[in-house]
Amino acid sequence: MESYALKIILALFLPAALVVLFTRVTYHHVVGLILTVALIAASVYAGYTHTWLLYAIDALSLTAGFYIAGRMRERAKHGDRDPS
Repeated sequence: MESYALKIILALFLPAALVVLFTRVTYHHVVGLILTVALIAASVYAGYTHTWLLYAIDALSLTAGFYIAGRMRERAKHGDRDPS
C-alpha cells in the first residue's frame, strides 16, 4: 500500500514530466497535455486518486508541465533559425 505522502510527491512531479515527455514525442504541447489528462482520468477512474487535494495538485502540475512544454517548443522553434 502506498503512503499518502508518496502520492502527493508523485502528483507534484509526474504529470508535468509526462506532459514534457509526450510533447517531445508528438512535437505538440497540446497533444502532450491531452494524453496526460487522459492518463490521469484513467487513474481516477481506476481509483488510484481519491481526494480533492490530489486532484488540485495534479492540475497544478499539469499547468506547470504545459507551461514548460510550451517554452521548450518556442525555444526549439527559435533555435532552428540560423543567424548566418
